[in-house]
Amino acid sequence: MPQANFAYAATAEDSAGLPLALSIYADRPHLRATIRDDAQAAGLRVAVTTDLAALIEGEARPLGDVVLVDCPVADAMAIAALARLDMRAANAGAQLVVSTTVDGLDAVFAVMDQSNPLILVDPDRAERVIALGEVLARFPARRLRELSEDDRLMILRLTEQVGQIAGKMERLASGGASVNGHAFAFAGASPEPSGLVSGMAADGPACAMGDKAGLRAARPPLPDPRLVRRIVRQRQLRARFLDGALFAHPAWDMLLDLTAARAEHARVSVTSLCIASGVPPTTALRWIGQMVEAGLFRRLGDDTDRRRAFIALSDKAADAMARYFAEIGAGAAALV
Repeated sequence: MPQANFAYAATAEDSAGLPLALSIYADRPHLRATIRDDAQAAGLRVAVTTDLAALIEGEARPLGDVVLVDCPVADAMAIAALARLDMRAANAGAQLVVSTTVDGLDAVFAVMDQSNPLILVDPDRAERVIALGEVLARFPARRLRELSEDDRLMILRLTEQVGQIAGKMERLASGGASVNGHAFAFAGASPEPSGLVSGMAADGPACAMGDKAGLRAARPPLPDPRLVRRIVRQRQLRARFLDGALFAHPAWDMLLDLTAARAEHARVSVTSLCIASGVPPTTALRWIGQMVEAGLFRRLGDDTDRRRAFIALSDKAADAMARYFAEIGAGAAALV
C-alpha cells in the first residue's frame, strides 16, 4: 500500500499547535517501520519506536499523545505490559490503538479496561491507517464525544465502509486475496454463535443493581432462549443462499445473542460476541464499544481471572428486548 495521504494531517496537533507525539510498541521490525511511515504521513511526531517489552523494562518513558501497540501473542509478558500501559494511558489521557489476534482477543480486551483503547483484530495496513484516523479525530477536545447519538452511529457506519474500501484497494494493489475473510472463518470456531460458559449467572445481583423495584416487577419475562437461538440460526441461514453482507446488522445480532444468554444464565466472552455479530471482529468491537457507551451492553470482569471479561445486556436493554418479544408474540418472532 502506498504511503497514506491523510486529509486530516493538519489536525494532528495538540492544543499548543505542536505535532502530536506517537509511541510505537511492536516486536516485528517491519511492522514498526510501516506504522512509523504512515504516522509521519499523518503529521504525527514519532517519539518512541521499540518493542513491547520496553513497556515493563527499565525506566518508564513518556507515552505521548497516541500509542500504537501490536500484541499478536497474549503471553504473560505481553499482558503485564498491556496492563501497565492501560493504567498509564488512562491517567495521562493518551489514545491507544492495540492490535492483536483472535486467539489473544479475550485476554487483551479483559486487561485493557481503563483507557478505552481502539482494538484491532488481525488488521491489515489499511485498517491500521483507518484506526489512526479515528483516534486523530478525537483531537482536540474529543470532538466525537460532542456528537449526537445519530451522528456517532453514522460515523461508525462510514468508518466501516471506508475501511472496507481501503482494504479492497490494498488487496487490488498487491494482487493478493483477503487475509481476514469472514468473521465466521475463525480457527476452531463453532458454527453456533453461543460460545457460552454454562452455569455462569449473568442476571444475578450485579445486574439487578440500579433497577427500580417497580420496573423489575413490570418487566415481561425474557423470551424462551430456544426461540432466540432458532431466530439466530434462521438469520445465519440466509448467508448460504445470498451475500451475507446484504444482511449485516451486528447490533441486532449481538442483542439477540445476549438476550438468549441472559435467559440461559450464561456469560458471553467478547470473542463469542464478535462471532455472533456476523461481521469481522474489528468491526464488531467498534459496535460493542458503541453499545456500551449507549448503555445497552455492560462489561463484566471475572473475579477469578483478570484475563477474562464478558459482555452482557444492561437492565435497560434486557427490559427493551423482553417488551419487544412480548409485543410481537412468539409466532411473529420467528420472522425477525
